[in-house]
Amino acid sequence: MAEGAAEEAPADGSGDSAVSAPERGVAPIKPQYLATKEQFHEFLEATGKEKVLRETELDISGKLYLAPLTTCGNLPFRRICKRFGADVTCGEMAICTSLLQGQTSEWALLKRHQSEDLFGVQLEGAFPDTMTRCAELLNRTVDVDFVDINVGCPIDLVYKKGGGCALMNRSTKFRQIVLGMNQVLDVPLTVKIRTGVQERTHVAHRLLPELRGWGVALATLHGRSREQRYTKLADWQYIQQCVEAANPMPLFGNGDILSYEDANRAMKTGVAGVMIARGALLKPWLFTEIKEQRHWDISSSERLDILRDFTHYGLEHWGSDTQGVEKTRRFLLEWLSFLCRYVPVGLLERLPQRINERPPYYLGRDYLETLMASQNSADWVRLSEMLLGPVPPNFVFLPKHKANSYK
Repeated sequence: MAEGAAEEAPADGSGDSAVSAPERGVAPIKPQYLATKEQFHEFLEATGKEKVLRETELDISGKLYLAPLTTCGNLPFRRICKRFGADVTCGEMAICTSLLQGQTSEWALLKRHQSEDLFGVQLEGAFPDTMTRCAELLNRTVDVDFVDINVGCPIDLVYKKGGGCALMNRSTKFRQIVLGMNQVLDVPLTVKIRTGVQERTHVAHRLLPELRGWGVALATLHGRSREQRYTKLADWQYIQQCVEAANPMPLFGNGDILSYEDANRAMKTGVAGVMIARGALLKPWLFTEIKEQRHWDISSSERLDILRDFTHYGLEHWGSDTQGVEKTRRFLLEWLSFLCRYVPVGLLERLPQRINERPPYYLGRDYLETLMASQNSADWVRLSEMLLGPVPPNFVFLPKHKANSYK
């Protein structure tokens, strides 16, 4: 060292220095928090590895996953499905911009019931900045086991803004959303996609390896395109092809599961598990049937008890005042627009019922079973009155899924 050059004091405070002793002193940390340099670095390394594992792993293979269902997948309905054996539940699709604006109705979609032991929330958004900010907010405020990105919603309102299915054709934005959210979340990030936007142009098999590289913990593939909506059967052959493309990332399959035979056939494709959507709306006891490998010829009185439990859960969740009663009624009626399509096992010539088969008019084994088979919304209102009392004057109900209501 050149003569007269000042020697820099080591960072650990050793060596000579002109700085006075009090300025060079050690901060007064409580003894129980003190550590050696080695302990400090060992802790950071070990904890860092745990955090990476937490962010990238979600072990739900073989479990029955209730899909996030707009309108009908509310907390009271999820409680019903949990009772019948659903293992994994997910809140309804929540719009990230509405959450960031603090809309109470949107935040209500993220509420978790204590029975939901494996629970996630699903976010919809089109831009990396808002999705990342929303993920950061959720990470601080809600109790969830995973966060799912909706890349399957086909409705025009979402698609035209670049969200839902549109993200499948906006890979740069999609990548930025995944990377940004993964950076701020302490829980695994999952994604739900369709086969593609156009019916004849499948893109999921090309997208899944990308998702794996971006750090997605698990993906679910609905075996239909945006164009198809629900008009044709889900393509499980293509889902099987996508299992290989996604490997080693777990891939769940979704589409047309209404019996334990359907679930068994789906699992043979190599998927890590099955997500159940409309099948649960038609018969929430489907989870029991799959686990017990049987067809359940459930009676009309047992089905009415399920509806009664739903109304109790609804009044508990939305309130038992007039407003709570009518909110519970509205959601019950939305669900009844799907339940009426269930055909009792004892009435079928061939088992099992298939999800794409519209039931004909038929007479049940008793009045209640016949009433529950009605596809007329006025009869759904009558069922609601059996459980919640008379409807208010001038009451009108038209389901959001309008195709479900016809005379």
